[in-house]
Amino acid sequence: MQTTVTTMISTNTIVNTENQKFEVDFRCMDCHFNAFDRLLTKFEATYNQRQEFFSYFNLVLARSASLTMAQVYSELNREFCRITRVSNPYSKEKAESNSLSLLLYKKYRTRVLESANPFNMALRLAIAGNIIDYGANADFNVPVTIQKVLKSEFAIDHSIALFKKIKSASRILYLGDNAGEIVFDKLFIEMIMHPRLTFVVRGSHVLNDATLEDAQQVGMNLVADVISNGYDAPSTVLSECSEEFMRHYNEADLIISKGQGNFEGLIEENDPRIFHLLMVKCDVVAELLQVAKDSFVVYNKVIADTIQE
Repeated sequence: MQTTVTTMISTNTIVNTENQKFEVDFRCMDCHFNAFDRLLTKFEATYNQRQEFFSYFNLVLARSASLTMAQVYSELNREFCRITRVSNPYSKEKAESNSLSLLLYKKYRTRVLESANPFNMALRLAIAGNIIDYGANADFNVPVTIQKVLKSEFAIDHSIALFKKIKSASRILYLGDNAGEIVFDKLFIEMIMHPRLTFVVRGSHVLNDATLEDAQQVGMNLVADVISNGYDAPSTVLSECSEEFMRHYNEADLIISKGQGNFEGLIEENDPRIFHLLMVKCDVVAELLQVAKDSFVVYNKVIADTIQE
């Protein structure tokens, strides 16, 4: 049975072109609603469970102006897990994504090594892996996306600056996103060949985002030091991250931020160290970056602001 939820803040907008501030957008809440509605159906939630969850959803919605979208999802996820007693809602999907990506890794690693520009091809594959996202869209095709990104121009391309920064950086912090996707991050990291690179996963199960368990499963620990950010949100929220993470964050010369979730969490940081690698999967982010939906982006906010000036 469908449960109706009232959108209480439909006048808010995520787009602020002057300050580039990521605020609550009713479309994001609709996306959250649909994601949890699918999960409730998947786990055959009872009518009472659905009512209890969506009552809480409306409570969070009512005070969402004081929260980031990542914090909103974190709170909703905790409540969903409590009500349904499901601690890892996407465990099956994550395992399948890791396995599929590892098979593709074997195929594309050889192609990367034999390519005229291994860095560029590995970068493109890492961005293609960002399509593996059960929050934004549960219907995706990884091989098709790979073929598309290998042939496409980046909608925003700061990859040359990223390459130069990698060469000069003493410490690199790489913020991972989704399970499966991290296999392509692993391939990119192998091409970077940096001796002091730390890869970051989520602090606990949320969406299909990668955790320490996923990093171990795909062998990320063989190519990088791996830590968690200590927080159970599908993003990087600096105010909520662990002391260990913040030490690495503050010491890094370069921060590679993968995916829309990390982009949403860090877009307000006017930090020249941060390069965002992502596929633009929704209208909200497309409007913010002023690019087409489904486009591919290598983005540094400071560089973009300088060009606009």
